[in-house]
Amino acid sequence: MNLSEFSDSIGFISGSGSIRSTELSETPPLCSKCGRRPSIYYRPYSGERLCGPCFKESLRERVERTISKYDMLRFDSRVAVGISGGKDSLGLLHMLKDIEGKYPRSELVAVSIDEGVSGYRNEAIAIATEACGRLGVEHHVLSFRDLFGVTMDGIASEPRELSPCSYCGVLRRRALNEAARRVDADRLATAHNLDDMAQTTMLNVLRGDMNRLALMHPGGNKLPGFVRRVKPYCEVPERESTLYAYLMGFRFQELPCPYAPEAMRNDVRGFLNRMEEKRPGTKFIVYNTALKLTSKRKVITVANRCQKCGEPTRGETCRVCQIMEELAKVHHSDS
Repeated sequence: MNLSEFSDSIGFISGSGSIRSTELSETPPLCSKCGRRPSIYYRPYSGERLCGPCFKESLRERVERTISKYDMLRFDSRVAVGISGGKDSLGLLHMLKDIEGKYPRSELVAVSIDEGVSGYRNEAIAIATEACGRLGVEHHVLSFRDLFGVTMDGIASEPRELSPCSYCGVLRRRALNEAARRVDADRLATAHNLDDMAQTTMLNVLRGDMNRLALMHPGGNKLPGFVRRVKPYCEVPERESTLYAYLMGFRFQELPCPYAPEAMRNDVRGFLNRMEEKRPGTKFIVYNTALKLTSKRKVITVANRCQKCGEPTRGETCRVCQIMEELAKVHHSDS
């Protein structure tokens, strides 16, 4: 992929509008940070123009500040990084590997979840395994089939009330927590970027789910039975995560999940992208508003154990067991 193709794919801008091949021959402005090298990226929300090296450094600095601001990690943390094979999770893995080098007593291990989506997840797991081998990071894979006896392909093929993403989200959260517990991690780092966080904020508001909104804090919550989940990429816009992956030169999966188009998140994503184009900084504003709301709400504690599986839950039966019962009923009625 050349720079022109890449710039069009992420809406990469320099000045105003997307870069076109005719513009690549023009001399770009100098980097705002170093003042020596030509800039390759313009940040509309801050007005900065950055060269490649300064862009990568600024993103790493932002992630380190985020980790420090929310007290995400300790000097001796054993961190399980959830990696999917996509640009965000592999970018985060590279950054945390660099950070780990500063703290000899810390440990890094990668965990991947195979949801059972043929033609999609197999490639992603292979890419993740390759990246971990290159970085020298321990890698573990856990599958829906092993944990729940189902695959997403199987769930999607059955009659159902919800979208595949609704089922996958619940099962994937459980699987990631279980994977982190199995590798004795005290932190679970996921690569939710700024776009993800802003979208989740909007989704929770549209659904009227203030309880979920209260659990959005990027530093995670200490809840019994759960490995504390942290989100070091929470202030990294998706287009900057993509550019970082491109500049680092590592391979990542570019294909979207085949079930993603059915999700409500796509509608919210489109709305936020349009607003960001017209009003740079919109995603930061939406996300920071969510943080203000979470600080005013008491985090709901998990006081019970599921009557069926024994996992922590707020009610009598956890959502995973409820889903598995629903799927079993559907399967039984069809047979």
